[in-house]
Amino acid sequence: MDEKNQVEPAIGMAEGAGHFSLEANDDASLEKTDPVSAWTPDGEQTVTPATGGSPDEDSVIAAIATVYDPEIPVNIYELGLIYAIDLHDDGSVKVEMTLTAPNCPSAQELPLQVKEAVEKIDTVTSATVEIVWEPPWDMSRMSEDARLALNMF
Repeated sequence: MDEKNQVEPAIGMAEGAGHFSLEANDDASLEKTDPVSAWTPDGEQTVTPATGGSPDEDSVIAAIATVYDPEIPVNIYELGLIYAIDLHDDGSVKVEMTLTAPNCPSAQELPLQVKEAVEKIDTVTSATVEIVWEPPWDMSRMSEDARLALNMF
């Protein structure tokens, strides 16, 4: 097979029932040169990445908190969509997350935004985001701040 006909694996290949994963990518366009920033209902916010050493949970959470569901004015961390964050000494990070519903209109973009936000942290060498459906998300996973913002007590 010549080089023109080789197909590069797509980001976000289905891994089986109930799982979707975004693997690390060697794409030069995803360089970690810019600070993590995102629009929020309170305006633009920037996360200062950590420098040196292995990634720390606070930096990863801060990066993830810059990602908002476009239909809900609360970041996905406060919504309770992040189920696990695995930090490794080699700088790799694995994030397990879910969506509010399997037919979520943002199902393609939110995991990619999480991956890109985490990979912008200086100490992160690669990030993998896996969508899981067990346990299913429900409103009890939301933080108190999220409930207040959405007026859901």
